[in-house]
Amino acid sequence: MPSGYLPIFFFLALAILFPIVAILLAKLFRPSAPFLTKLEAYECGIKAASDSRGRYTVRFYIIAILFVIFDVETIFLFPWAVRYHSLGWFGVAEVAVFLAILIVGYIWAYKKGALEWV
Repeated sequence: MPSGYLPIFFFLALAILFPIVAILLAKLFRPSAPFLTKLEAYECGIKAASDSRGRYTVRFYIIAILFVIFDVETIFLFPWAVRYHSLGWFGVAEVAVFLAILIVGYIWAYKKGALEWV
């Protein structure tokens, strides 16, 4: 086995063992006095009104998915911004097409009412 991999395996073992050891030490040394009030969910001092496992409308999930999809654009724009000078006008045209498709997607989602919160 090449000796170049030895530091990688060392840090991998350290990364695995450190959280395990920290959790076990915390479990051994921390005080434990659970009672009903301490085990309740904390909601700003207000008693919980209902179970948190209730049903949510699908609209919340749709808005979350749309946010993730449209927010990924920054991930695709970063490499372009780094290589902007070497790409020249071809790179500008590529980003213009990408942003045009993105804007069409925004308009489509808006017209479908997917971005309406109520």
